Amino acid sequence: MERNLQKIRKVLLFTGLCLFFVLRLSAQTPSVVRNIRLSLWAELDAYPGLELSGGEDEGQFDFPISQMHKIAPLIINGMVYGWNFVYVPYDKARGVEEYLEITEIVPSDVIRGGIKYTSPWISDNNLNCWVEYTRTDSQVQSYNLWASIQNPVIAGIGYGSVEKGFEGIEEAARESLKAAIRNHYRKTIKNKPKEITGSVLIRKFPTLGIDSGRYVINLDFFLECGRIVEYSVY
Repeated sequence: MERNLQKIRKVLLFTGLCLFFVLRLSAQTPSVVRNIRLSLWAELDAYPGLELSGGEDEGQFDFPISQMHKIAPLIINGMVYGWNFVYVPYDKARGVEEYLEITEIVPSDVIRGGIKYTSPWISDNNLNCWVEYTRTDSQVQSYNLWASIQNPVIAGIGYGSVEKGFEGIEEAARESLKAAIRNHYRKTIKNKPKEITGSVLIRKFPTLGIDSGRYVINLDFFLECGRIVEYSVY
């Protein structure tokens, strides 16, 4: 009887330790597969010359809210459906400037209605809120497919002007992807190609901040390689 009790205690202790580590892991790595939840913010006085309509307080949140309503679909669409890209590397010898074109795989209007903005608060002169989006079953399957295939993970940091508002964040996201593509293909391609195409899906929650008057965003992606066009073809 005593032996059985000791065995039961050991099993319960082992089960409890496993559950403890699973819960810790879950707390540290929030799921981006089914439920997307990230914090976004917009500066209240980024445009001090903006005239308010009506009373002293009326309309003072209109602009930062409109900015977040532009930022959220951009990021969430990149996490749910991803972007196609065409990248042209810089080539000094041929006089070719670096170029990146990004297009949405699926228009962001498809996910716009499913985005929720909750629990707003003000801190450090910023309007903050939680942005939430729940993936459909087909969107979950799509994410799992990106993750299960041997798609390399690439990452980059990009910067954009704070004075441009939403366009500055869009610029930072573009520069982040450009840096990620450049860094990846420099390691895998010996000679500079004429053009690289492919698709990416934002892999996890991005980080967005301000550094020396510029937006800075850190993104990492699953990369689906398309085609590489060499100069020798022409």
